[in-house]
Amino acid sequence: MNQSEIIRESLREELSQFDVYLRQSIRNDNPRVMDIVNHVFSMNGKRLRPILVFLSAKLCSDISEATYHGAVTVELLHTATLVHDDVVDESSIRRGQPSANAVFDNRRSVLVGDYILSSALHESLKTQNFEVIHIISELGKTLAEGELNQYALANEIIIDEREYFKVIDKKTASLMRACTQIGAITANAAPHIIEKLGELGQKFGICFQIRDDIFDYYKTDVGKPTGNDIREGKITLPLIHALHSAPKEIAAEMLGIINRKDYSAENIEKLHEFAKQQGGIQYAFDKMEEYLREAEQIIERLPFDNEYKRTLGLLPVYLRGRQF
Repeated sequence: MNQSEIIRESLREELSQFDVYLRQSIRNDNPRVMDIVNHVFSMNGKRLRPILVFLSAKLCSDISEATYHGAVTVELLHTATLVHDDVVDESSIRRGQPSANAVFDNRRSVLVGDYILSSALHESLKTQNFEVIHIISELGKTLAEGELNQYALANEIIIDEREYFKVIDKKTASLMRACTQIGAITANAAPHIIEKLGELGQKFGICFQIRDDIFDYYKTDVGKPTGNDIREGKITLPLIHALHSAPKEIAAEMLGIINRKDYSAENIEKLHEFAKQQGGIQYAFDKMEEYLREAEQIIERLPFDNEYKRTLGLLPVYLRGRQF
């Protein structure tokens, strides 16, 4: 078994029970709602976020009823943002299948995204933990801010590594930070442990997003078309580094394509090859490795000696070699 399979097997019962809680949280007698909701949730993801919640809880103590509700909350919130993101980005594919907006139109997709978001807030109340509710309330604002910042960077063609990391910190890392914090909180962990696990989740999130951005440069089945980021005007780390490190003449030619937003298939391929040739892909891998090493150091220093610490230690290995 690979690392992902080992991790999932260690939480097989918890993930099975999680699916029960998740289905209950989105139930509705109105078929107009459920047709779209069922379509959205038919596209099962990797369950990485609930896995982070459960691993953090079991590392510290054990899973409680509040842990399940916390895990469902973050999965619902994440799903709602994906539905809304597809509308904003005009994406027709999500996880290798037609997106909700492609099947049901933008208006109904936005409304169902709102329904799922409201379900997440309702689920957070079931944790009966004010700290968890506070995290989720702040997280909703942070995710929206990250999406707005990303839109601004694409629209204004701002090519800056610091701004890139600010966006992925708010859009991806903040959610994974919340996962590890919620797991620890619902297991009654000490405040300094909650803080350390939050830091760990944040680093996992940054690595996850960098790897996702690298996928955009290769023709592999990762659930979205190759070149989709550039097509949507998203200039990610490989291309940012290449534009800043390449000879001026070559960089200027590539910037001309970006400034004109001339994203034909030929020009996307040209930008991809430029990023590869100018070391952008390797630079992104190196950055990801920096964060993974920091994550491994955090895990090593956690004051626990149990099987879940060892399972948690498999996550950096999984993220390092993730193929989809």
